[in-house]
Amino acid sequence: MNSDNTASDRKLGTENIWRLIFSMGIPTLVAQVINVLYNIVDRIYIGHIEGIGATALTGVGLTMPIIVIISAFSSFIGGGGPPLAAIALGKGDREKAEKILSNGVTVLICLSIVLSVVFFIIKKPFLYLIGASDATFPYADEYLSIYLLGTVFVQITVGLNTFITAQGRSNIAMLSVLIGAVMNIILDPIFIFVFGLNVKGAAIATVISQAFSAAWVLRFLTSKKADLRIKKKFLKPQVAVVKSVAALGISPFVMQSTESLISIVMNSGLQKYGGDLYVGSLTIMQSVMQIMTTPVSGFAQGIAPIISYNYGAGNTDRVKTTFRRLAALMFGYTSLIALAAIMFPQIFAGMFTSDAELIRLTSRILPIFVCGMLIFGLQMACQNTFMALGQAKISLFIAMLRKVILLIPLSLILPRFFGVMGVYYAEPVSDITAAVTCVILFSLNFKKILSHQR
Repeated sequence: MNSDNTASDRKLGTENIWRLIFSMGIPTLVAQVINVLYNIVDRIYIGHIEGIGATALTGVGLTMPIIVIISAFSSFIGGGGPPLAAIALGKGDREKAEKILSNGVTVLICLSIVLSVVFFIIKKPFLYLIGASDATFPYADEYLSIYLLGTVFVQITVGLNTFITAQGRSNIAMLSVLIGAVMNIILDPIFIFVFGLNVKGAAIATVISQAFSAAWVLRFLTSKKADLRIKKKFLKPQVAVVKSVAALGISPFVMQSTESLISIVMNSGLQKYGGDLYVGSLTIMQSVMQIMTTPVSGFAQGIAPIISYNYGAGNTDRVKTTFRRLAALMFGYTSLIALAAIMFPQIFAGMFTSDAELIRLTSRILPIFVCGMLIFGLQMACQNTFMALGQAKISLFIAMLRKVILLIPLSLILPRFFGVMGVYYAEPVSDITAAVTCVILFSLNFKKILSHQR
């Protein structure tokens, strides 16, 4: 083990906390924002295709539940593995950390194969089930058929990039995503407009871009520059290792996969009570929500190794200080961006479409839809700290509370009383309730968790 690698680990426990927070949080924030640009940029370009923009945007929006499910499966490894690896590093057990990483590679490849085959088989009935019409299905089918060919690239990039962050190498993790996103921004207009491939062109550009990101991640994690490396001798999955990773990874998996279920339920309700225009509005509003939540999610992801490492090393004062500063920063951001969307909804709507009717509808509903985001930063700070401390059960409950326990039932019940608007009301009600509950749970459990590590 060379001295540079050891120093890279030790800085998590010794360096100035503010310096660590920004040096690790900002690169992962940027990486997450860039990552979400894959889909948002596609939607922006597609929504402005002359003649078919609004219909094509609605069709591509219908593919989001499947895309989210694919990404969610990578969270079993990308969400559960890095906190455990960072805790192991804090305890000085590098071999265990590398077992977690290497086992994860094999699991992700297996998941890629299974997911691609399953969704190719069920895509047509599934898309119609969640709200596709004869007008929107062809666009959804074109996009998804090509996107599924790149499933393995998504799994590797999303599932393994967080292991780079867990080593304290946030800048490298940011570059992993930046490479693919910049390529996607460049290739999208070329394939969509220059080659005239429209929706197919957007999907092709995305797959090519993701392939480059995946290659970058694998190259780094097998190089001498990495503190934690993929080791051939650890590629064979060990049941105990995979179970421990999956136990913690189930929480981010539920958080992301239930986003897919939410889209299914809400799209179906909007199609039933409103029609294609309302389904299109949801595509835009969920894109705006991504703009709000992705930066705080990425920032928290970058800070997590600081909390995990110091928790493993028994430095509870550094854990407390890091959490307090994380909560203040995340609450400040979500409050400001939510307020901007509430005050200027037409600007956000106009980013994704030039259709006047769709802009009017989205502008009217967006302030209601996002008002729960005013306090969402507190939930994200508490929930991600639970994850960083290895608290699988509490993290899972919080993840299920907002989406499964609250939002899905409300999306089905409220339309019976408020019509199509009931689908939209469900989002802020569940967001506010879940955030308040999460903060209360954190207040009751944080000191107890830290005391057990002493």
